[in-house]
Amino acid sequence: MVVVVAALLVAHRFGLLEQFAKPERLKQTLVELGPWGYVAFVGAYAVLQPFGVPGTVFIFVAPLIWPWPIAFALSMTGTMAASVVGFSFSRFVARDWVAKIIPARLRRYDDALERRAFATVFLLRLVLWMPPMLHAFFGVSKVRFWTHFWGSLAGYVIPLLLVSYFGERFVDWMKRQPPAVWIGTGVAIAGAVLGAWLWRRRRSPR
Repeated sequence: MVVVVAALLVAHRFGLLEQFAKPERLKQTLVELGPWGYVAFVGAYAVLQPFGVPGTVFIFVAPLIWPWPIAFALSMTGTMAASVVGFSFSRFVARDWVAKIIPARLRRYDDALERRAFATVFLLRLVLWMPPMLHAFFGVSKVRFWTHFWGSLAGYVIPLLLVSYFGERFVDWMKRQPPAVWIGTGVAIAGAVLGAWLWRRRRSPR
């Protein structure tokens, strides 16, 4: 966390945060940096995502800046780097503290990890992607580092490839939609969340 704060202070000192406030300016800056733009993207992803910044921000922004093959490569690299950072922090730096905050919904996969470690990591990454708490869970579990690494890599391929290839098209499509579509989508999502909450509440023991 200290590293994240320090990085943000340095970014503010040199005006880097102003670049993020203006998407077109950010795109121009990263493209003009060439390979160093790749390094900046992956570095920010690896440092910020494990500690709370949504990874979806990075993987949806990448195809808006670079051609999809480059966006896919950078998204994969950044996602894997963030996963390794989150895993390592939980296992080697703050294991005892992190173990206390792992939610029960992830703890139920402990037995599956012991029996089928690679398959469990693969499926959880394929479905849940890269939430920081999942990094933490793998870090405090008994899964081996390389099993986590290769299982995560395999699980990320399909969703990141789809986002990299279709991401720009999806954003353009959203921009063209009338307000009614946004309202309907919001109502549908809210209804789904409420339904899931009510269903879980009914199933929970009293």
